Amino acid sequence: MKKLVSLMLAASAIAGSALAQQSPPFAPVTTDIMAPKPNSAYVQDARGVIARDPFGLCWRTGYWTPADAVPGCDLPLCVEPAKLENGKCVTPPVAAIVQPPITPDAKPAQPAGPVVTSEKVSFSADALFDFDKSVLKAEGKSKLDDLGSKLQGVNLEVIIAVGHTDSVGTDAYNQKLSIRRAEAVKAYLQAKGIEANRIYTEGKGETQPVADNKSAEGRAKNRRVEVEVVGTRAK
Repeated sequence: MKKLVSLMLAASAIAGSALAQQSPPFAPVTTDIMAPKPNSAYVQDARGVIARDPFGLCWRTGYWTPADAVPGCDLPLCVEPAKLENGKCVTPPVAAIVQPPITPDAKPAQPAGPVVTSEKVSFSADALFDFDKSVLKAEGKSKLDDLGSKLQGVNLEVIIAVGHTDSVGTDAYNQKLSIRRAEAVKAYLQAKGIEANRIYTEGKGETQPVADNKSAEGRAKNRRVEVEVVGTRAK
């Protein structure tokens, strides 16, 4: 009996050793996290260019934080050889540059050709709507036509159309209505030949009135779409 027990224990030990040799070591599971779109905390056009308001400030999205700041927007834009350090442009010390002596045979440098510069331009317009409607009125179409005529010769960067409503109705309903009004302006500008990827729309609902909602006249002024155009024009 003791011999039989010894044989069984030996067989178990051999089987366990074989199983340990055949079983692969535990491999940790890794996951990939998709990297966010560069500068996704700012409004961008189809090329990835950050949109700016008429004052040259970058348009932030609702989830922007100071950690998302980029040079040229909320951080200084450094020019070589300066580098961005702790939110400031720091220029490293540069050794003195020795100019070579001018010999009699040296020819003066030829002047460069004319330099074409551009200036930043911006235009604005607004379109009003009837109560609970997202159809452009004739007056609104006229203002948008006038805006389009001002864009002749302008290298268009982005058009931002922001819809608004009066205070009548629920917040959720007015938010959707303000977006429909902004989209109506976008559709009208597209019909005039402006590329769709140049037009950014947004709805603010009833959160940004420009007049008192207690009067009919004030509510009419709040039923609007504000249009901002940013571009450059050669001087």
